[in-house]
Amino acid sequence: MKRIKTLSLVVLLATLFSMGFTSCKKDDAGPDLTPVEGNIVEVASSNPDFSILVDAVKRAGLADVLSAAGTYTVFAPTNTAFENLLTELGVSGLNEIPVETLKSVLLYHVLSTKVTSSAVATGYASTNADGAAGSKLSLWIEKTGSAVKLDNRSNVTSADISASNGVIHVIDKVLLPNDVVGAAIANPNFSILVQAVVKAGLADALKGLDGATLFAPTNDAFAALLTELGFSSLDDVPVSTLTNILLYHVVAAPVKAADVTTGYAASLAPGADDEKVSLYLEKSGSTVKIDNRANVATADVISSNVVIHAINKVLLPNKIVQIAINDPSFSSLVSALVYADLADALNGNGPFTVFAPSNAAFAELLSATGVTQVTDLPKDVVTAVLLDHVVSGNVTSSELADGSVPTLGANSITVSGAGAAPKLNGAINITATNIQGVNGVFHRIDKVIFN
Repeated sequence: MKRIKTLSLVVLLATLFSMGFTSCKKDDAGPDLTPVEGNIVEVASSNPDFSILVDAVKRAGLADVLSAAGTYTVFAPTNTAFENLLTELGVSGLNEIPVETLKSVLLYHVLSTKVTSSAVATGYASTNADGAAGSKLSLWIEKTGSAVKLDNRSNVTSADISASNGVIHVIDKVLLPNDVVGAAIANPNFSILVQAVVKAGLADALKGLDGATLFAPTNDAFAALLTELGFSSLDDVPVSTLTNILLYHVVAAPVKAADVTTGYAASLAPGADDEKVSLYLEKSGSTVKIDNRANVATADVISSNVVIHAINKVLLPNKIVQIAINDPSFSSLVSALVYADLADALNGNGPFTVFAPSNAAFAELLSATGVTQVTDLPKDVVTAVLLDHVVSGNVTSSELADGSVPTLGANSITVSGAGAAPKLNGAINITATNIQGVNGVFHRIDKVIFN
């Protein structure tokens, strides 16, 4: 695979050079774009305004790759662009840049498909540089009229230079592969997210992640949140609140959209006893919804260390009642809690541990009692039954121990088989564990505890 990728890149650069720009005495006047037949490397090599690019390609071992047959798009920095990069990096020449770093930088300028100026559209393009989750780094392209800007950093100054193996667009600044923070900075639609990350002091922490997923709210999402919370600006949001909200958007593992499955994922936000608060992900076809609140609007934006999914609403860390509301499999439990007037109590500080019956468990109970819905049962009975499902404290699955556990109701729960396949009261199975909230934890069970 590495050999194929290398050959592919070589072909691209070769095409770039072989296009052959007529030499120009002054770099700031721009390259002479008189068409010359040849591959990318031949075209670039024929013009002194791309001499540093050619040297960089050779040093990175990519000349053969960019000379090979293929269909590429190359965003080609001029000598001036490279000279400015060396100044920016504080080095005197290309030899001071590690070969692997230089290779990644160059590959970040290469797309595997031919995209002419007429086909350029605002959005993300996949480059040939390696990024998170074994995927290729995403490049943000913004088109306004005929003007094209890359990563909110570099402008296309001359477009559509044809080569035998692709097309070249000249740019005025060298692009640099982005980590998650750089990727957010590159896209103006994430400017409020960037401000929030800086205010919360999380930039270095996010840069230090090694494989993670960020659900990134857009500017419109943040504007809606401020209205929802009654704040006039981001400055009004307490730092601790903002920090927890942002951490709730990060999952420790890199997950691409195709790999999302309906269920729970632990965020980095702290919940009760410093356990991490759970996000509820719901996948329907290609649509991904989070916490029954936000939709993924743009998926699989790849940075060097994090997979980013743009979302249309800011997520809020949930208490256990909201967790039940978010998950359709707990809708009967939610109805029961509302009927018994227990929702406010379970939204308190806690912490609480809830052994939460699924909808199927409630259906079985209703069938056994000969009623069609929970509200057909006496309210005091429903209240007593629900309290027998709640234990004081944030008891995770690893903390379950055989024996009797007092509930907030009149009865105790008997735990058996702890550490392997624990059962409650001898016959009730725990089917999902450690669904963590801000003020407690859920464990899904397959029968209603009915003493």
